[in-house]
Parts: sequence; structure tokens; C-alpha cells
Amino acid sequence: MSIKSNINVINGNLSSTCRLIAVSKTQPHEKIQQAYEAGQRIFGENKVQEMEQKFHALPKDIDWHLIGHLQTNKVKYITPFVSLIHSVDSVKLLEEINKQGKKIDRVVPCLLQVCIANEETKFGLDEKELLDLVAQFPVEFTHVKIMGLMGMATFTEDQEQIRKEFKKLKKLFDQIKNSPLPSAIEMKELSMGMSSDYIIGMEEGSTLVRIGTAIFGERNYNK
Repeated sequence: MSIKSNINVINGNLSSTCRLIAVSKTQPHEKIQQAYEAGQRIFGENKVQEMEQKFHALPKDIDWHLIGHLQTNKVKYITPFVSLIHSVDSVKLLEEINKQGKKIDRVVPCLLQVCIANEETKFGLDEKELLDLVAQFPVEFTHVKIMGLMGMATFTEDQEQIRKEFKKLKKLFDQIKNSPLPSAIEMKELSMGMSSDYIIGMEEGSTLVRIGTAIFGERNYNK
């Protein structure tokens, strides 16, 4: 199937409250352009350097989402144009995003990444760290806007485990949304679900699904 057909199939499976992020990491410009011509406007990248290069080369009405782990020393390169950073997993990183946003007078939209998977390799805040950060959100962080949460389920065939982890994240999302919040936090987006589990993510309340393989095919690991 073509990239356009794949996008149409996925969009046909999504509810009106859930949007598709085409994960374009390692994909060449031509393939991203094909997705763009099929109407796709949100693309997700893992690496800062690759995203920055694609931002300059591809159409300017693309919303670029940084979905991979972000190092503090790379923040400055994407602050001017990134539409949403999904992977904020520490106060230190948030502090740097705020600092770089302040320099150019731009409020940078972010998601807090929560560790819901039963795997040591996944990044993210644990439940206590998340709730503490929300409850004591630093008033000096005037150039970041927390738009919601992101999480990655355990890489497993066990759909019940995946569903349980997504339910846990949705419960945290609702708990925070229904509590008194500072103006810098607005719980609108819940980013959960990838090529193998996006239907479960959507069923459990995801507003953003991150899909690469099901659109572009297997990744080019030689890049």
C-alpha cells in the first residue's frame, strides 16, 4: 500500500478526538513529502539534528513534534519552531526549555512524559514525581506551557497489559485535569499509542497517536 493509503486507513480508524502524528524519524524527505501531499501536517522526530534539518528543508506549515528523549544541550536548536515537545521527563529539562524560550520570547508547548511501562529502558517521571511537579510548578517557568501527558506502554504482545498501562496514564491525566492548576498547565493532550497499539491508546482516551512503521514501512536503520 502507498503512504497515502496507509494514512487514510489509520485516519479512518481514529475517532474525531484523536489526531495522527506521522513518525518520520530516519525517513527521507521524499517520503515525508508524500505524506504531506496526502494531507498529513503533524510529524514526529526523535533526534534534534534530524528534525532541525527537516524543518528547514520541508514545507513551513508542518507541525514538528519532538517525541524522542531530549538532552538539555540540544533544546536551543528546536525552541524557535517546535510545535510540541512530548518527552519532558525532568525539572532540569523543563528549566532549560523555559530558559531558551525566554531568550526568544516564545512559550514552548510541552508534555510531561510519564513512565508507565514495566521496562527499565523507558524514560519518564514516576507518579509521585509527576504529581509533585504539578502541585509545586515553579512560578518562574513563564515560557513553557504544559499541554498534557505522554507515555509509552511496555513492548509486549499482551494487550491487557498495554490497556492497563494506558488506563493508568488516563487516570493520572484526569486526576490532574480535575485539580486546581496554575496557568502554565492546561491538560488538553494525551499522547499514547504507536503502530502496534494505537487502537488501544485511542480507546483509552489518547488525543495523539505516534505512528511510523504503519505509514512508512520499516525504518531505515542505516541513517
